[in-house]
Amino acid sequence: MAPAPAAGGPDNRPVSQEQEWLTVESLDLEAQGVAHDAAGKVVFIEGALPGEQVQVRVHRRKAQWEQGSVAALRRESAQRVRPACRHFGTCGGCKMQHLHVGAQVATKQRALEDALWHLGKVRPERLLRPIEGPAWGYRYRARLSVRHVPKKGGVLVGFHERKSSYVADMDSCEVLPRHVSALLPLLRRLIEGMDQRDRLPQIEVAVGHEVTALVLRHLEPLGEADRGRLRDFAQAHGVQWWLQPKGPDTVHRLDESGPALTYRLPEFGVTMAFRPTDFTQVNHEINQALVGRALRLLDVQPGERVIDWFCGLGNFTLPIATRAASVLGIEGSESLVRRSMENARANGLEARLRFEARNLFELGPQDLVAYGRADRWLVDPPREGAFALAKAVADLAADPAAADVLPRRIVYVSCNPATLARDAGLLCHPGGYRCTAAGAVNMFPHTAHVESLAVFEREAAQPVVAAGA
Repeated sequence: MAPAPAAGGPDNRPVSQEQEWLTVESLDLEAQGVAHDAAGKVVFIEGALPGEQVQVRVHRRKAQWEQGSVAALRRESAQRVRPACRHFGTCGGCKMQHLHVGAQVATKQRALEDALWHLGKVRPERLLRPIEGPAWGYRYRARLSVRHVPKKGGVLVGFHERKSSYVADMDSCEVLPRHVSALLPLLRRLIEGMDQRDRLPQIEVAVGHEVTALVLRHLEPLGEADRGRLRDFAQAHGVQWWLQPKGPDTVHRLDESGPALTYRLPEFGVTMAFRPTDFTQVNHEINQALVGRALRLLDVQPGERVIDWFCGLGNFTLPIATRAASVLGIEGSESLVRRSMENARANGLEARLRFEARNLFELGPQDLVAYGRADRWLVDPPREGAFALAKAVADLAADPAAADVLPRRIVYVSCNPATLARDAGLLCHPGGYRCTAAGAVNMFPHTAHVESLAVFEREAAQPVVAAGA
């Protein structure tokens, strides 16, 4: 179904029917259609899909490019679908609900391949089948903004509006688990009735195996009446309240009773306890598939030593420890390292595991030498990537006397194809590795977020073939 023309852009000019029709050529990493006008200028078009012919309402003009939204649609893509959420287009949580989910995955796979080649001059020897899972109700982590807006009838709880600091007026969300989506109007009424409703800017959601935790950010101390309202809500709707008076380190339970917040990796018999503000993957099913594939590709053998860089809570570290003789997990956050060790003990894996906290953005070749040789590495950095690590590898590769400490195989899990491509260029060209496999992971359906993983081999070996990968 073609989208209705918008009422007008910031310049408030109507769209003329004599305006040029543009043919959309591709999607960029922000899920905008990309076209060129008759003069050759690049035009980024929100809401447009490849192959479509559109007229554009321009919102921004620069010398080399313009940016706008679809004002009229003449030829519609076969991949265009009706968005499942009635708030799509105003809520900023999703950007791609108008594109068939299979086409979303293909777009992300192409984005990964393009980044690897254009930024890193790396072509994977084999493309992995994309990891896919539920397209709806998958988002087990979310940060919801809260605003008391009398002009809109009271309290709003939800994501920000698209390209705005305002909170979307929403009472449901198709990507949240159904029971969390159903809480949105109830949370609006709860906050509306609280004494501190003007001083409660955020609710963070974390859904575990048994527990749904809600973290309430409050700028002033809560009185007993408000605490009582939270307890009544928890009792009525089966949630667990946590309070955050200041930074993330101040998060604590409203009441200490009740089960712990956990998620499971059943393939490895591992249960991970976490705090609701700890980093965990938003999509439990995809995370299980991702960990399983990463370990099959890593192909750890009995007796081997593995290093897990940017190990976080131990999402990969603990499963690796069920296969390897010893694992070193290295992470920048001391609090995450403490919880990783607690999880190792709780799962009976402490004898095979060691953790260390250090700044991984300041690594040098001498640090890799000090850590000693490992047979395999797992690398799972934040969006900034692992530049210092990749650069240290490249520097060591140039020194035959020191290069022996480098692993034979690296599995790199990425949440940013641009930084993966940059690091892959270092690993492959000065570093001497081959990129033997790479593939996309649809961790965030309906968003432009591209998760992926890649495999690097240092010695001349057969391409990676892992059963079930």
